Amino acid sequence: MTRAFAIGISLNLLFVAVEFAFGLVADSLALIADAGHNLSDVLSLVLAWGAMRLARRDATPRHTYGFRRGTILSSLVSSILLLVAMGAIGWEALLRLQTPAPVAGNIMIVVAAAGVVVNGVTAWLFAAGRHHDINIRAAFLHMAGDAGVSVGVVLGGVGVLLAGWQWLDPVISLVIVGIIVWSTWAVLTEALEMAFDAVPRSVDPHEVRAYLEGLPGVASIHDLHIWAMSTTETALTAHLVMPRGQEDDHFLRDIANALKQRFRIAHSTLQVEHGSGPACDQSCQATAGSAR
Repeated sequence: MTRAFAIGISLNLLFVAVEFAFGLVADSLALIADAGHNLSDVLSLVLAWGAMRLARRDATPRHTYGFRRGTILSSLVSSILLLVAMGAIGWEALLRLQTPAPVAGNIMIVVAAAGVVVNGVTAWLFAAGRHHDINIRAAFLHMAGDAGVSVGVVLGGVGVLLAGWQWLDPVISLVIVGIIVWSTWAVLTEALEMAFDAVPRSVDPHEVRAYLEGLPGVASIHDLHIWAMSTTETALTAHLVMPRGQEDDHFLRDIANALKQRFRIAHSTLQVEHGSGPACDQSCQATAGSAR
């Protein structure tokens, strides 16, 4: 995946410079808007790559979980930066709609067609790892979306070149902004949930609770907490109330393996208690029973 990041960043950084330069030459806001978006994508790729490398660092006495949460923060920061950039571009497009400026349609077509190739190749590099990592999924969606947006810019250039529709350039820009905001919002909300220790969307807390309560010898459970340590790792803690003598290392090891296989929870900490156990307060009930 390191090679994919290196290639993707290099290709897109080169294309950003070319697209921005030709956008100025053609006076095309659509090209400039797409260049700005691609630049934010480069920044997102750099943040995601840096966060992944940081997550591999060993834990320390002060950072006992290591630096895995950096992957969540990088997704959150890159999404916010992208939305801010799109707000500025959208405002400029609205101003230009009032006073359309002439653009060079032929340059729009050639440069945007090159963008289809560059973004398509970059998306392909991240296609394999997009299913289980929000960082990789964000990179894939950005690049795949960019390829589609570049197709739209090509069509806009054709309209300007053949029909002389100068207003089509800012309209295409607004469409680009709309598509990007829509695709980014899901990543932003999921990253924000993870930053606030919500149960990851891939895990159903009700199913986890039902599994633990259904284990042989478990009378009840309390203080069940599930949260994301990173964009790819989930942790769980819970107290199991059981009669004396029914728990052992094999029992706890089997539960940990089942949580990993069934729910992709790789880090579980289980505390066995005898008797009724302490009462579960309102906060832990909310976390265990209804958090999502």
